[in-house]
Amino acid sequence: MAKQIEVTKIFNAPIDMVWKVWTDPELVKRWWGPKYFISPMAKINFQEGGNSIVSMKAPKEMGGQEFYSIWNYIKIIPFQTIEFIQSLCDKDGNKTDPVKLGMPSDFPLDIRTIVTFKKVTDNKTEMTVTEFADFGTISNFAQLGLEQSLEKMAVIFS
Repeated sequence: MAKQIEVTKIFNAPIDMVWKVWTDPELVKRWWGPKYFISPMAKINFQEGGNSIVSMKAPKEMGGQEFYSIWNYIKIIPFQTIEFIQSLCDKDGNKTDPVKLGMPSDFPLDIRTIVTFKKVTDNKTEMTVTEFADFGTISNFAQLGLEQSLEKMAVIFS
């Protein structure tokens, strides 16, 4: 099973605009979560030592459950790198055992996430998201979910 997943995408936008999709709650809500999921809530406290709480809600035909994640920021280098630990939580940001939310027993408690940004041209930015955890049985779903989230992000710039 995967110990890391990674997606690299080139966006048709300058680096400051791609950076902003991680810092602006209204923009985060437009891309967080896989295809067909919506993100009703994003409380962003974007600073080292800060944390953000974001939610994704499944469509009705997939149960309609809303899942919350907390992002605890470790390192932020403007327009270069964002490093954070993401964990499942309740709506108030209290870390939650994934099994209690119906996840498989090998669902990771913490996922170390590193986002890097690279200017390709003035109006093109390469962004790579790497997630480190023992993904167990959700490896393929984690990869697909990340790819779909970044596809939703790309729509913001089209």
